[in-house]
Amino acid sequence: MARIVELFSTRTGEALSMKVHEYQARRLLAEAGIPVPPGEVVSGTREALGAFGKLSGRVVVKAQVFAGGRGKAGFVKLCEDAEQVRAAAEFMLANRMVSPQTGPQGVAVKRLLITEAVEIAHEYYVGMTIDRAKRRPVIMVSREGGVEIEQVAARNPNAIVKEWLHPHLPLQPFQIRKLTAALGLAGDQAKAADKVFRGLAAVFNRYDASLAEINPLVVTSDGRLLAIDAKINFDDNGLFRHPEIQALADQSEENPHEIRAKKAGLTYIALDGQIGCVVNGAGLAMATMDLIKLHGGSPANFLDVGGAVTPEGAVEAFRILLAEPKVRGVLVNIFGGIAKCDLIAEALVAAAREVGFKVPVVVRLEGTNVDRARRIIAEAAVSGLVTADDLTDAAQKVCAAV
Repeated sequence: MARIVELFSTRTGEALSMKVHEYQARRLLAEAGIPVPPGEVVSGTREALGAFGKLSGRVVVKAQVFAGGRGKAGFVKLCEDAEQVRAAAEFMLANRMVSPQTGPQGVAVKRLLITEAVEIAHEYYVGMTIDRAKRRPVIMVSREGGVEIEQVAARNPNAIVKEWLHPHLPLQPFQIRKLTAALGLAGDQAKAADKVFRGLAAVFNRYDASLAEINPLVVTSDGRLLAIDAKINFDDNGLFRHPEIQALADQSEENPHEIRAKKAGLTYIALDGQIGCVVNGAGLAMATMDLIKLHGGSPANFLDVGGAVTPEGAVEAFRILLAEPKVRGVLVNIFGGIAKCDLIAEALVAAAREVGFKVPVVVRLEGTNVDRARRIIAEAAVSGLVTADDLTDAAQKVCAAV
């Protein structure tokens, strides 16, 4: 359920944030004046060796994927010479990376970042996100960089210092002084930190980001302050203002069903279970998944068809849903408000005829024109289509069927 948590922690509930690779995030930081070690992105072993030749001394080979845990999975390697670079590149490009964030199936690695290695004296964390409770951007720093910030927050909340930005003002000098002092930086390093904080806030605000992290921000053995890893997510609702950010999208890293759903105006997130969900409204979808879990099932997806779902959208939702071989049953939970129940019922019948229901489909409808909707379903006599009296009844029926 981690991706659903991300959905609601970074957005209002309509869609996930757009992600970019580390090398793309580093480029945006560099354009904002934040010092980043030189590097080159490659897609083959020969290119990796060429990039190594352009850099002086040791390098770090880093897999470019939309998942964390790369270091522990063996997909971040410090290399002393060309032979080590060759071995690291061959290994990463030939194997799927498996980490707690990828699941057991792992993810394929198509690109590598070859970047200059630095001698690290200390690691820090710097990040920005939206504080939904206060409805303002918040910038956070910690002296405990290089590890998951969630671990730091759970173990020692006082290790994270926060400053909330005014919605219409940039990061203020007094806030920068507080953040710099929290990291214990002084002199030239404090001046460098000023540029980092201002640059990160500028990128976050300029591009409608939902998350921007530098982890770690390091002080090197020779006293330089460098951003050696970066993660930036962008609010989908703001992408229409930023075609240059849209151009960075890597659809090969996304679930093809999620891409197809987005084109159809649907919000779809693949999960690991066996019961597909078709629901109108993000909150109702969360409640539906809770009931499925309560009665012993496991949701295969989050699929929100929206409040103004059309028959065409409902049919496409079933096409996407039933294309997943793991789906062994479907729960349709629609509250008819803007979308009338009878239109949904007609869409269900149309989907059954066009797509074909090869698994049990349990339907719970409530709201506008619900009696007419139930008559439509009953008269259609669609094989495998079962109606439910309420949400609990629907969850029990689909879990029993699966």
